[in-house]
Amino acid sequence: MSRLPVMTSKRVLTSSSSSENSQDMAPAQKKLRKDPEPVKPHAAATIIGGKRPPVAATRAPISRSVRAVGAATVAVGPSRGVLKPSVASAAPKGGNMKQTAAPTGTKPGGGGTKRHAWDLKGKVSDMEGKLRNYQSKVKSVNEENDILKGTMVQSKMRVTEMERELKRQQSQISEYEDELHALSGVRDKLEKVSSDKSTLQKELSNLEGKYKVMETLRDSQETELQTLTMKLSVLESTLARLQGTLRDTEEEVRSLKETVAEQKDELHAGEMERRRLHNTIQELKGNIRVFCRVRPLVDGGLSKHIQLPTSDIKTITLAKTEESHTGKTADTQKNYNFNFDRVFGPGASQQEVFEEISLLVQSALDGYNVCCFAYGQTGSGKTYTMEGDEFDKTRGVIPRAVQQIFKAAEKLATQGWEFTFTASFVEIYNETLRDLLYTGKASKRPEHEIRKSTNNEVTITNLTYERVSNEDQVLGLIALANQNRSTAQTAQNDRSSRSHSVFQLDIEGVNAGRDVKCKSTLCLVDLAGSERMLKSQSQGERFKEMTAINGSLSNLGIVISALANKEIYVPYRNSKLTYLLQGCLGGNSKTLMFVNIAPESDSFGETLNSLRFASKVNDCVIGTASANRK
Repeated sequence: MSRLPVMTSKRVLTSSSSSENSQDMAPAQKKLRKDPEPVKPHAAATIIGGKRPPVAATRAPISRSVRAVGAATVAVGPSRGVLKPSVASAAPKGGNMKQTAAPTGTKPGGGGTKRHAWDLKGKVSDMEGKLRNYQSKVKSVNEENDILKGTMVQSKMRVTEMERELKRQQSQISEYEDELHALSGVRDKLEKVSSDKSTLQKELSNLEGKYKVMETLRDSQETELQTLTMKLSVLESTLARLQGTLRDTEEEVRSLKETVAEQKDELHAGEMERRRLHNTIQELKGNIRVFCRVRPLVDGGLSKHIQLPTSDIKTITLAKTEESHTGKTADTQKNYNFNFDRVFGPGASQQEVFEEISLLVQSALDGYNVCCFAYGQTGSGKTYTMEGDEFDKTRGVIPRAVQQIFKAAEKLATQGWEFTFTASFVEIYNETLRDLLYTGKASKRPEHEIRKSTNNEVTITNLTYERVSNEDQVLGLIALANQNRSTAQTAQNDRSSRSHSVFQLDIEGVNAGRDVKCKSTLCLVDLAGSERMLKSQSQGERFKEMTAINGSLSNLGIVISALANKEIYVPYRNSKLTYLLQGCLGGNSKTLMFVNIAPESDSFGETLNSLRFASKVNDCVIGTASANRK
């Protein structure tokens, strides 16, 4: 037995507007009570008006055959209306069920006959009619929708075309604006040209007035010119006569100049020959050459106790006046005479001093080891002689020697020579070696030792060796070394060097075309000055430095004395200074010493000791130097 959903007593379908009797509903309710299975009540609603998508696309057709078994079938169609709730009355206990009538709905078939409440089939037929009406309406709406979509596509295409046209119009407008801007610039230029034209016209009128004035001046000057022309003709005749006399005089002057030039050439050649012979004699003699330089006084001039003969550039005399101990005789003057290879007075310039050693520096490129060091008491001008100042005129021996080395190397490069240069800078402070080119942390400063190789070359361990290729690089290293060097203020010198500094430039040359090699070392030393405690008033750390300086200088004197006496054993190892300069003092080297003296009268004792030491050095024979060539 098929079961169809039935209406509950609580809700009623409002599609039919007819009111039914409670007696007509009794048979249906009796049949419902006889069903063996309980049926869950379903709510029924009437949807009025509105449009919804076709139901046939999502669910099966709702029209189907209804059996005449007294059950009710409810069809729900698409609607956009408002859900109207039905009013149901509860059935009394007596078995008669009363139902409240719903509002009158649409009549089926358009007739006036009302459907009974139990005529479900008729109601279903009415609902199917409504469904068909709704489906036809949906179909028409879909057709209208398709038409609107086509219209919308055409509208979009038209909008696209209009946007393109708008962009084209905008670009054209921008072009017009550019043209307008350019035309405005042309207008400004035109206005400027017009103003310039008016200004030029004013200037033209002014120039025309000046031109008239100039014409008047020209007429007057032409008159003066005629007068001057007559005078010029007279002067020309006089000039011709004087030119003849001048030619005769010029020929005479030319001949005199040629004679003077020849004499200068002969004099220069004689000087060069003198220097060459002097160097040859020194090389054959094997002596250490000694130059003496006298520092000028603070206020200029020279002290009375120092005498420099004008006719002799190799002699210096110290004069000391001694008082009579008895008082019966007059004061006596005692002179100390010293002869050196060259003596420079207080007025000697740095260039003049360097010219005397330039040939010695040149020997370094020829393969000879060259050493130059300065000796003297503190404040006597040793550092100024060796290093000088920043200005070109006051540069010292070290920067000038470096400049000459690199210039000579450039000239020799045209002959096939190639040179490599390696620089180092070390100081001996309190008998300890310190690298002046070290740029690391002070706490990580390495220790240095002097080592002597099998070929008698002296080297220093852990020392910084910088490869240099021009003068500026070397000057930069010298500036760095000056910053790191130990200096302090004493009673005799505001900036006294408290250590011995040694600048060393290793030179290696190769001439591949001639298969020749040479190797040499240029060693330039600035010794710390000797001090006396009474004058320097050194205390504490300064006293320790003074003791180390005087000790190393004393050992230098002992070594010099041993060399001068030709002793078998020379105590080079007594100090770091003599051990480091062993190759310069007793080896294969051309050596030059500057002895610097202070001109003050209270420095007479130190000056005398320095000159005696320098004289002893000058008498020291170290042998003939030879070039290191292969």
